[in-house]
Amino acid sequence: MKKYIVETFYTCTFKTVHKLDNLDDTELSKIDKRTDGDVEVIDVKLNNRKTRKVGEKKEEKSTHKKIEKTLSSNILDQSKIHKNDYKDNSVNLKVKNNARFKMPDRRKGYIQKAQIGDHKVYLHTGEYDDGKIGEIFIDTNKEGELVKAMMNNFAIAISLGLQYGVPLEEYVDAFIDTKFEPSGKVIGNDRILSASSILDYVFRELAISYLGKEELAHTPSIVSAQNLDEGNDEDKFLKIVKNITSKGFVRSNYKEKLVDLSDVRINLKTKN
Repeated sequence: MKKYIVETFYTCTFKTVHKLDNLDDTELSKIDKRTDGDVEVIDVKLNNRKTRKVGEKKEEKSTHKKIEKTLSSNILDQSKIHKNDYKDNSVNLKVKNNARFKMPDRRKGYIQKAQIGDHKVYLHTGEYDDGKIGEIFIDTNKEGELVKAMMNNFAIAISLGLQYGVPLEEYVDAFIDTKFEPSGKVIGNDRILSASSILDYVFRELAISYLGKEELAHTPSIVSAQNLDEGNDEDKFLKIVKNITSKGFVRSNYKEKLVDLSDVRINLKTKN
């Protein structure tokens, strides 16, 4: 008949209650050496139970411990390698994320005034030299100081995201069709006739102007060709430029700001 030894491990949680005459630092420093405290058991848990045969040699335990040590050392080495790789990747990511494309000191853009219900909204945009949007400002009328401050700081957050490389499409997908007051009929914008909120109007306008998303517009694009048939080709071109360029930005020097690209040839062939 085989005999076995059962080893059971318990975890006991208890507390020791001491009574002090004075609550000061000297009494608290000696509290660990006192043995007159009342012991109260809080909890007892069964952690593990092991069985082994009577007369079984204890060398197996040592072999198991050696194997566990070798395994643990290998695991520790691998974890250190992974940690170092993770640190290197995190450093590279930090370097990439810190690349902010600041706006030029003198920049292009436009201001669009519109009225949503009884509220006037002024949308200011700032552009890079290549025409991409890099910042926005939102001014509202008939709003309290709290709402104005929230809209201004929201515009700053959007501008910082654009300058750090967040695509405008992500903001458009996030804020289009958001619903809150003021909402309703839009007056003053030739492409947008109604909006469900100020954010819906703002990002609908930006999507039409900078992303070319005509499906978000309520009216088709109509280009004014008034007074373009008169004069020679150079005068026609200058009239078109004056209609789409900020006079204050170019300081009325349209001819000096123009770049002649008629002789430029672009090779669109890709290398295999």
